[in-house]
Amino acid sequence: MNKLQILSLIADDLTAVLNAEDRYQRLLEALHFAIPYDSAAILRLDGDDLVPIAAQGLKPRAVGMQFSRKAHPRLDIICDSPEPVLFPADSDLPDPFDGLLVKSGTSERHIHSCLGCPLLVREQVVGVLVFDALDTAAFRHLPKQYIQVIASLAGAQLQTVDLITALEKKAERQGRITSELMQDIQQQRGREILGGSKEITRLRRDIDLVAKSNFTILILGETGVGKELVARNVHARSRRSDQPMLYLNCAALPTTLAESELFGHVKGSFTGAVSDRTGKFELASGGTLFLDEIGELAPEVQAKLLRAIQEGEVQRVGSSHTIQVDVRLITATNRNLEQEVSAGRFRADLYHRLNVYPITVPPLREHKEDIPLLADMFAAKAGVNLGLGNVSLDDQALAELMGYHWPGNVRELENILSRAVLKASAQRNDADAVTVHREDLGGGFDASPHLVEASLQKIPEPNNENISFRDQVTLFQIQLIKTALRNNADNWAAAARELRMNRSNLHNLATRLGIRKKNPPA
Repeated sequence: MNKLQILSLIADDLTAVLNAEDRYQRLLEALHFAIPYDSAAILRLDGDDLVPIAAQGLKPRAVGMQFSRKAHPRLDIICDSPEPVLFPADSDLPDPFDGLLVKSGTSERHIHSCLGCPLLVREQVVGVLVFDALDTAAFRHLPKQYIQVIASLAGAQLQTVDLITALEKKAERQGRITSELMQDIQQQRGREILGGSKEITRLRRDIDLVAKSNFTILILGETGVGKELVARNVHARSRRSDQPMLYLNCAALPTTLAESELFGHVKGSFTGAVSDRTGKFELASGGTLFLDEIGELAPEVQAKLLRAIQEGEVQRVGSSHTIQVDVRLITATNRNLEQEVSAGRFRADLYHRLNVYPITVPPLREHKEDIPLLADMFAAKAGVNLGLGNVSLDDQALAELMGYHWPGNVRELENILSRAVLKASAQRNDADAVTVHREDLGGGFDASPHLVEASLQKIPEPNNENISFRDQVTLFQIQLIKTALRNNADNWAAAARELRMNRSNLHNLATRLGIRKKNPPA
């Protein structure tokens, strides 16, 4: 196929009726006839980050990662260049795709030839097109003008697919953020739900379905699964996305302050009320209010929350008049609210008001196929925080992560990767890249087999009439902790090490199980 035929093929695709993924993949396939690459990627510019939207010749986990311009000088140079950039084969700048080429073997991790083109729409950089090859001379014969034409066509493809999306994102970035709390949340944590498993796909589908409505949402799931991230995604896709989403953790507030935080108070209404205070419902009017750990809310506050939902009005503590509010309410809990209602700890009428559309966030053990992508993302994030270059995981480290059952879910994965990257960086020899090995993870994460076996032997046989599955699990946890304490002469720190737990987490669990009093043991 000659150069003119290749350009004609690309131009024909510009007017073809294709979805975004097919359009990008066909572009890269056509370019392979003209450019002898081992890998190629189209990356869209999103703020100061470059996000791959299509790739050929790269490992699956490469697509879905985010590349900061500050952390990847080659990409930064391409973005700032008015024309295609061919990097010298002996360049000392790290390549963002080192170690990610499918063709690359274990002994060949570094890319030797890199060609990059800025993608322009109306003279504005909207992304980059990057070609990599192991052959140092792969791109030397290509005429610069020919590459420039290809880049122009690729930019037109990007414009055809992403113009509306880019405008929406720009409007969102320029939108008014009225809440300082929301600003902190957006700066400190990511906003996208990563993963390609069927469980995460279902979760995204549920979010997209309910986001456009004004329904009250109840988000269910274990600790650490990312319920707050789901809430932010619901808000971001809603018609209220240009208004603030305020956050309140119901478990972090004593009962005496919860009512004031939610509904506000007037000066002199109680000791310490030295001035009027606007509650979260008023501040969030027109936007969204996210109440985390809703199951911890005191019964007396539950009644007033029910009124706010039913009537759309709140009354400040100490005030005699009501205030109309328009709030989209999102709540979350790791408790079983049906059981809480049966036990009399949660109002049935409030539960039914909250449970208009429940969303269940799956635990990490149910979508382990997403661990490689999440691990790469957390490792890269830790690398940026530590001022490192490329950060990657070797196969043994990844296998160790895949074999763990993750009781702490995604939050635990992030914590482990942060520590592992720090350990790996302390022993690195290559200033351009850090590789996390199995030993950097801190060994196996499960309790030792002999400990589990010993504890299982002491669990009584279940009685279908007198003991539930939940009670049986509780008995096992109690026996497991007691066995570890006996093995370590009642030394809690040593028991925590044997159980492969953080000591404070062990203290909290033992307190909930009634093994220890609230005051920490010495």
